[in-house]
Amino acid sequence: MAAPAQNVPHKAHDLALKNGSVVLPDGTVETTVYVRDGRISAIGGTADAARVVDCTGLTILPGVIDTQVHFREPGAVENEDLESGSRSAVLGGVTGVFEMPNTKPTTSTPEAVADKLARAKGRMWCEHAFYVGATSDNADHCGELEKLPGTAGIKVFMGSSTGNLLVSDDDMLERVLRSGQRRVAIHAEDEARLIERMGERVEGDPASHPVWRDDETAMRATTRALHLARKTGRRVHILHITTPAELELISQHRDVASCELTPQHLTLAAEEAYPRLGTFAQMNPPIRSAAHRDGLWHWVSQGMPDVIGSDHAPHSLANKGKTYPASPSGMPGVQTLLPLMLNHVAHHRLTLRRLVDLTSAGPQRLFGLVRKGRIAVGYDADFTIVDLKARWTIEQDWLASRCGWSPFTGETLTGKPIGTIIRGHQVMWEGTLADKAVGEPFRFDATDRPA
Repeated sequence: MAAPAQNVPHKAHDLALKNGSVVLPDGTVETTVYVRDGRISAIGGTADAARVVDCTGLTILPGVIDTQVHFREPGAVENEDLESGSRSAVLGGVTGVFEMPNTKPTTSTPEAVADKLARAKGRMWCEHAFYVGATSDNADHCGELEKLPGTAGIKVFMGSSTGNLLVSDDDMLERVLRSGQRRVAIHAEDEARLIERMGERVEGDPASHPVWRDDETAMRATTRALHLARKTGRRVHILHITTPAELELISQHRDVASCELTPQHLTLAAEEAYPRLGTFAQMNPPIRSAAHRDGLWHWVSQGMPDVIGSDHAPHSLANKGKTYPASPSGMPGVQTLLPLMLNHVAHHRLTLRRLVDLTSAGPQRLFGLVRKGRIAVGYDADFTIVDLKARWTIEQDWLASRCGWSPFTGETLTGKPIGTIIRGHQVMWEGTLADKAVGEPFRFDATDRPA
């Protein structure tokens, strides 16, 4: 349906995106979107603009937000840094990211947050916010840390971490949940069970990874997190769910719990992934069976997951090539998040509207992002422009991550990111980047204090 003509101000707009199919909150329409001073200034109608981009045959989405990435800076910049990671993001159509705290040193103090924000300034291509890691030292001060500008909130590692970022016991987790008000993101694997089952790892056999980190390891931690969320009245966000049973359990606690899935767990299956990719399929929580993957898709159809996050966690080719279990867990994913999910849309596993909810509206709704997540007048002019019909193959030279690989290289997909626009700046078009990075920190309802 055509958008109704609207009266627009006589002052020229900075940018007009014309003739595209625009995904608005109430439907998809072929119309023109206008931008002035970095924000959406009008939808529909006819007006002058300093710059016009013809989007005929293309679809204009609200800017895609990846709510879980590890960009490794400071401490492991040989694998990734804030510049290369965010460059990967915008090449994949992602306009903003939430970056994780397990860097070296950890992002667990005001000084560490300030350091990351300073490193990001002028270098990050996309909008950004940084999680603060809960530790034994700051557990009672998380309420102060979550209010720092540029922070996405508090992140808890119940397993799969080391040093003071590991929050493995319920007493410490309860202290974290009682300090503050914002939603707490949780990596839910039970550390005690991981230690008990280390003997299940088979040297040289990465297919033993999901045997070691079995369903019960995830379910125990998720159950504990939900119990403490209920006890403290604190909202929690369970990251990278891998088992249908966890989603069924979370569905009974929606007043205190939200959850995330990853494209990897919705795409790969253990029976094929480990023989083909070996340690390059190794991540935490692990890639599980095709039955698990199909079960996750069932819960997508039930409206359960709130967001899709890539859990972008790059490691060098040399380290990933080590013999299991000496090989590190994690794989890059920020650049392939949207292409993989567009391919699932093309194969009718979810609708485009549902994808927008998982990657734009969902992050805004859960985390209280200011002026992000939808195409509406007054919102920031963040757009992800895609060709839903493009059939293409992920080639090595398209990948920008410093780690130099992807488990999806060689995959042929339908649906491709064409353009990335952030606050009216065209930062990527058909694989070509702008002259400079323009990413700024996200603003949140919980921390934003308008003048």
